[in-house]
Amino acid sequence: MGDEKKKSRWWIWLLVGLTVLCGLPVTMMAWWVYSFGEAGRPQPVDCAEAMDFARGRLPADAQDARCTGMHWQDSYVTVDFRMPRAGVADWLKATYPDAEPDTPCEEDLCRVVDHDQVLYVHVKVVYEDDGTGLVHLTSFDM
Repeated sequence: MGDEKKKSRWWIWLLVGLTVLCGLPVTMMAWWVYSFGEAGRPQPVDCAEAMDFARGRLPADAQDARCTGMHWQDSYVTVDFRMPRAGVADWLKATYPDAEPDTPCEEDLCRVVDHDQVLYVHVKVVYEDDGTGLVHLTSFDM
């Protein structure tokens, strides 16, 4: 009775070892997919920060400002706002004095700024019937 030899349960330790060996890389990959799943998706950002990235400032009379940013290998921000039509050209000249006309331009006013081939800013303006200009600014770095 007491002399019976216990059976070895080596297969349990083998399963535990295989689970750890195979499960660790799968767990790490699942974490990586989860962590980087949001990368590259537009996220709301503070407009002051977005304009700092674009090396500019929102005009004081800007209305309905909406700003988004995407970040992964490059950063990309968009800023949309309305302002009085009469002040658009002056704001552009003050904010981006080196801006050049962007062609072709399907909007009413288009400008592009190249900051040493590291940061690019594109500004497109559509003049609206109510005396405002809808400004769409995009900026990205390389």
